[in-house]
Amino acid sequence: MKKILLVLILSGTFILLLALSSGNYNAAHDSFHTASELTYFSAQRVSSPLVPGQWFLPSSSCRGCHGYDSLQLANVDENGSDVNLVSHWESSMMALATKDPFWRAKVSQEILINPGHSGALQDKCTSCHAPAGRYNHFYQGLGDYLLSDVMTDSLGMDGVNCVSCHAIDIRAGETFSGNIPYDTTRLIYGPFPAPFQGPMQLYEGYTPTYSLHTDKSSFCSSCHTLITQTIDLNGNLTGGEFVEQATYQEYLNSNFPANDIKCQTCHMPQLADPVVIANGFINLQSRFPFNQHTFAGANHFMLSLMKSNKTSLGIDVPDIHFDSTISATLRNLQSNSVDLQLLFDSAANDTGYFRVHILNKVGHKFPSGYPSRRAVLQFFVSDASGDTLFRSGSFTPDFRVVGEDPSYEPHHDIINQDDIPQIYELVMGDVNSNFTSLLARASVLLKDNRLPPTGFTTLHSSYDTVRISADAIADADFNKLNGNEGTGADYIHFHVPMSSVNGTVHVQTNFYYQTLPPKWLDEMFQLSSIEIDTFRTMYTNADRTPVLIAAESTDVVINSTGQQSSDQFLSVGPTASSTGTYTIIVSRYNKIKSIDVFDQSGKLVKHIDQPDQPAVSTIEIEGNQGIYFIRINTLKGVTTKKVLKF
Repeated sequence: MKKILLVLILSGTFILLLALSSGNYNAAHDSFHTASELTYFSAQRVSSPLVPGQWFLPSSSCRGCHGYDSLQLANVDENGSDVNLVSHWESSMMALATKDPFWRAKVSQEILINPGHSGALQDKCTSCHAPAGRYNHFYQGLGDYLLSDVMTDSLGMDGVNCVSCHAIDIRAGETFSGNIPYDTTRLIYGPFPAPFQGPMQLYEGYTPTYSLHTDKSSFCSSCHTLITQTIDLNGNLTGGEFVEQATYQEYLNSNFPANDIKCQTCHMPQLADPVVIANGFINLQSRFPFNQHTFAGANHFMLSLMKSNKTSLGIDVPDIHFDSTISATLRNLQSNSVDLQLLFDSAANDTGYFRVHILNKVGHKFPSGYPSRRAVLQFFVSDASGDTLFRSGSFTPDFRVVGEDPSYEPHHDIINQDDIPQIYELVMGDVNSNFTSLLARASVLLKDNRLPPTGFTTLHSSYDTVRISADAIADADFNKLNGNEGTGADYIHFHVPMSSVNGTVHVQTNFYYQTLPPKWLDEMFQLSSIEIDTFRTMYTNADRTPVLIAAESTDVVINSTGQQSSDQFLSVGPTASSTGTYTIIVSRYNKIKSIDVFDQSGKLVKHIDQPDQPAVSTIEIEGNQGIYFIRINTLKGVTTKKVLKF
């Protein structure tokens, strides 16, 4: 709703009012305002907020009711914490979709390279980044909606605003690539039955309408599946298409729908608290569960960059709201994205054999969305003095990956040499199968080894849209266990030379998320425009450190022959047992702190805390027959042993 909360003194009592624009209103049917309030509203009435030909309203029209309540009676949880919709939304990538300087620079790059398609390219990009502005423009028959239109349009500058989503009708999930099925009869959809319709009908010209489709993942699908038309190097349409992103189809090809986990579950986390969702109305029914409009994803880098440049970008959002969204995004990356496990198999023939197990915990590929996003696995081995014996996935000072192939780095199952990195990413190729960062030139899929969600299979009906590249398909344990698909995980095997090692080695693995790697921007930064030059300056001055989202380490003792020392600190026996009982013995100078048991897939099946347990400990594995890994955390470090239960 539109303007501000006012307090009037009537009969010695403070009465909370909403000063809102008017419309046709039948006072006889009004049960939520007093006669004095209606008199006040009548004095404030102006012409209808929806001028002829205007199908959408800006978020400012919603702030009065659904924004911050200065009396803290509405839009607060049971503890009194402010959870208003507008303050959460306004610092999200949704709200900032058209103020995003990278997006502006990217659109500029695309039209500089393909000027003959400038109008169509801009209209496609604005369909999802400025949907209210673009569709208001479209419904009036005004042609392509350009960056220049966005910059002078309050609806365009509102990004993906309230009406951009809540006016999507029940056809959601039937159209993609920015072809958004809007209701043009001024219905506004929400997830709560029997909405209180009068105020919004009167003051904003919309009728609140309950619909189950607002609480489904398909509600997000029109923009989170984007298929682009391919343009060749001469600027001609080839008739081909490329799947730039298909987050919704990735979700469908997972076990999340069957478990009733939706996009909203993670990106709009629910509060069980009953919340009054509109300010200024006495005895308004509280609603629950309440979907918070945080929209936290993974774009920590761009949120931080925009906060640092918010004045020049025209962003009027308090730092405290930015900080809240940035923290939620970091928490999402570090807590909800992946599980990482480091497993030591053995040391033999002058080689240490290690595995890193990465499990995708989200309901789509990781990373997903815009194809610049990628994840880099680091693996380091160092000796007791700290000297590096082996490294993979390290970064240069400008955050390029050491050893990355200039074209693109293929997927790896086994890494046995320094400076061969494992990078999880989608790589686009042009009509000549050369790497390109230009969306309009994308023609072939050179690589997609992004971690699939659990339940993902090549037999699903959506697989033609969300394919895995051949190099990852050939990996026997990429999304597979014993040939069965759907693990949502990958094992990377590291074979580390150990011939010169004698003593304890420290093994460290880190998993990093990188929104905009320098390689992705090289083509763009060869060009110049106001948008590109502005973003180049901001990018150069930004903290471009990739986000560490998971890490694990272990210590292993190796003797002078390159073999693991089994008696220097501890031993586990027998190595094979029919009962599943194993004895762990440590030296008198060592003590056990905790024990973890993992099955062959890397799943934790048992954890025992044994603070300072001396000498001997017995552990029983209750699971099925097979190979298990026992990880023992002691005062002298962490060691992993492989055992067999038969």
